[in-house]
Amino acid sequence: MSRNLFGRRDFLKTTGAIGLGLGLCAHGPVIFADEAAKGAPNAEKLGWRLGCQAYSFNRFSFFEAVDKTASLGLKYIEAYPGQRMSKDRAEGIGEKLSADDRKIVKQKLADSGVKLVNFGVCDLSKNETDSRKVFDFAKDMGVETIVSEPDEAAMEMLDKLCGEYGINIAIHDHPQPSHYWNPDILLAAVKGRSKRIGACADTGHWVRSGLKPLECLKKLEGRIISFHFKDLVSDPKEGYHDVPWGTGVCDVKGMLAEIHRQGIKAVFSIEYEHHWDNSLPEIAQCVAYFDKIAAELQAT
Repeated sequence: MSRNLFGRRDFLKTTGAIGLGLGLCAHGPVIFADEAAKGAPNAEKLGWRLGCQAYSFNRFSFFEAVDKTASLGLKYIEAYPGQRMSKDRAEGIGEKLSADDRKIVKQKLADSGVKLVNFGVCDLSKNETDSRKVFDFAKDMGVETIVSEPDEAAMEMLDKLCGEYGINIAIHDHPQPSHYWNPDILLAAVKGRSKRIGACADTGHWVRSGLKPLECLKKLEGRIISFHFKDLVSDPKEGYHDVPWGTGVCDVKGMLAEIHRQGIKAVFSIEYEHHWDNSLPEIAQCVAYFDKIAAELQAT
């Protein structure tokens, strides 16, 4: 698997240094918040909704994750279970939130111009009563898709709940030995189920499992609901870790071309699991590269 050599110099040249707001220091790129807040308008034209997986900011509260997402000009977020609500409220995001706390979260999202679209990766039990609690929370919060790795034995019941609530389940692929590490396993599990059950394609975890993301996307055609989008490099000390999109081994440009070919309109959650305490500058590079490729694809 060859590395895509879209490096920092090329990035600066082709993106106009994100409105001339990107500088370099000894620790890497510095992107000022006002210049980073460009969003992904070209991607929106393709029906691609780019947002952040709040897990990218798991050293912070959910409210801080919302603020960081908004600072990038992005309008969508995927929450994960248990993240502290805010600096001054320790309640974890999820179905156990009280009605009052849910109102506070909804107001924060509305004030920030950010929509909670996905929730996961969360447990969906074979027990229907327990799974309904997750669906009830998702419905109340306006969530479109629950991201999970459910037991195959629960699929019939979960498919019924998807239809009843009008909410999708996107099955996530953690690396092997996680059950759904291979698209073939996922496809077998959802065979005969409604289109409300499909894949949350984690492009980085496929690489960690020794798979080629582009080939995985082709296999899953017609079943992809959402993405945990990543680009990775292999480090001898750290193993695989995230890098700005277009600079790693995942072939981001090729993947986006394939997604465009398939006509997928989906949420792309940036899940950036590196430089945890100060990942925003690198995430801003991901946003700029994503929107640049989207613009190129519109022209084809």
